[in-house]
Amino acid sequence: MDGNVDLNANVDDVDATAEAAADVTLVLRSTRVITPEGTRPASVAVAGGRIAAVLPHDAEVPAGARLEDVGDHVVLPGLVDTHVHVNDPGRTEWEGFWTATRAAAAGGITTLIDMPLNSLPPTTTVDNLRTKQDVARSKAHIDVGFWGGALPDNVKDLRPLHDAGVFGFKCFLSPSGVEEFPELDQEQLTASLAEIAGFGGLMIVHAEDPHHLAAAPQKSSPKYADFLASRPRDAENTAIQNLIDQARRLDARVHVLHLSSSDALPLIAAARRDGVRITVESCPHFLTLTAEEVPDGATEFKCCPPIREAANQDALWQGLADGTIDCVVSDHSPSTADLKTPDFSTAWGGISSLQLGLPAIWTEARRRGHTLEDVVRWMSTAPARLAGLDRKGAIAPGRDADFAVLAPDETFTVDPAALHHRNQVTAYAGRTLHGVVKSTWLRGTRIADNGIPAEPTGRLLERNK
Repeated sequence: MDGNVDLNANVDDVDATAEAAADVTLVLRSTRVITPEGTRPASVAVAGGRIAAVLPHDAEVPAGARLEDVGDHVVLPGLVDTHVHVNDPGRTEWEGFWTATRAAAAGGITTLIDMPLNSLPPTTTVDNLRTKQDVARSKAHIDVGFWGGALPDNVKDLRPLHDAGVFGFKCFLSPSGVEEFPELDQEQLTASLAEIAGFGGLMIVHAEDPHHLAAAPQKSSPKYADFLASRPRDAENTAIQNLIDQARRLDARVHVLHLSSSDALPLIAAARRDGVRITVESCPHFLTLTAEEVPDGATEFKCCPPIREAANQDALWQGLADGTIDCVVSDHSPSTADLKTPDFSTAWGGISSLQLGLPAIWTEARRRGHTLEDVVRWMSTAPARLAGLDRKGAIAPGRDADFAVLAPDETFTVDPAALHHRNQVTAYAGRTLHGVVKSTWLRGTRIADNGIPAEPTGRLLERNK
C-alpha cells in the first residue's frame, strides 16, 4: 500500500505535509539532500514507500516515525541503470539476478533494466519475457525491468512484448557476439522501426556499421592498439547517421547505446535541432578510462565499441556538459574469467562496473569541475526519463523513496574481492576512487549498509504499470 499521501503535494505545501504526517514511517535527514530544486539541508519524510514531503532540516519528526540522520553525507535519489546484462537464465555462470542486483545495491543503484541478450532465452517473445521474470522475481535486491529484443524474424513479437510491459527494444547493427541474437540489416531495421513507431515505442541501438568493421584490420593480438584499429570511429559514425536518417523518415524514437566516438556528437546535435527524436548514453569506462593506459593483454578493458583516446574522452565530457549526451549507464557486461583471454581478438567484450559506476564518474566529474547534481542528472534523472519511470530519478513528493547516501570526499581503492558481481573481474582494479556509498534505500527500506546488501526486496517493473 502507498498510504494516504497526496502525490501532487508541493515541497512547501504545509497542509499536504500535515495530512501525510500521520502515515510517515521514516524521516531521512541530511545537511545535503539533492532535490530537483538544488542541494539543501532537508528532512525527507517517507510514507508507504514513497516520498511524502521534503521538509526543512529541523522539521519535527512525526509521532511514530523513525529518524535516520546521516549528518553531512549527501542523500541522492537512487541511481537508475538502464543498461545491464544480467545473463540470467542460461548464462548464470557469467552473472545472475542475485549477484547483479546485490552489486547494484552496494553501488547506490535502486533500479536497473536488463538487456535482452546473453541470457538463454533472450527477451524476444512474451514467453521468454515471462521466463526471465519468473527467474528474477525472488532474487531481485533492487527494482528490475526488462528491454525486449528486435531480431530479423520477430517483428510480429514486438507489439505483444510492448503490451506485456518491456520498456523498449534493443537491436544490433553489427554482430552481437552471441548467435541467438543476430543483427539487423538496414531493411530489417526499417521494418522493426516502423512497427515500433506505430505503437509509440522506443528502439535502443548498438550502432556500429558492419561494413566498416569488416574493412578494418583484424588480427589476433594482445596489443590494445590492434584491437582499437579493428573498431574504428567511422563504424559508429556511419551507423549513427544511418539511424538518424531512418528515425527522421519514420518519425521513430531512437536511443544510441554506449556512445564511444565523440565524432558522432555533431551529427546527434544537428538531428535534434531538426526534430529527430534521438537520445544518447555513454558509460563510465568511456568517461574515465583511456586507450593510452590500457596494458597489452589486459582484456578486462575490452568492450565494443572500444575505449578510445584521451582527446576523444575530453570531447565526450563536453557532450555531457552541453546536454548532447543525456545519460551515463554502466553497460555491465560480465563473463567468466576464462573468457577474458589475453588475445583482444578472441576475448569476451564487456566491462564489469555495476558497483563502481557512481564513484568512478564522480571521481572524474569532480576533477573536471562538475557537481554531484550533474551526476544525479546523468545517472538517475535522465535514465529514469528515458525509460518512462516517472516514480524514479528524483527526491520529490510522490516519487519512490529510493536513495543513495554518499560520502563524496571519502576515497577507497578498488579491490575485486570486495565486489558483489559474480565474476570479480574489473577494469577498475587498484584504482583509488572518490565517493563511498554508505547506504542504499529502496522504497524507504535500507537495502545495503556500508557495502553489505540486505535480503532481496526488489520488485519487477513493467512499462505500463
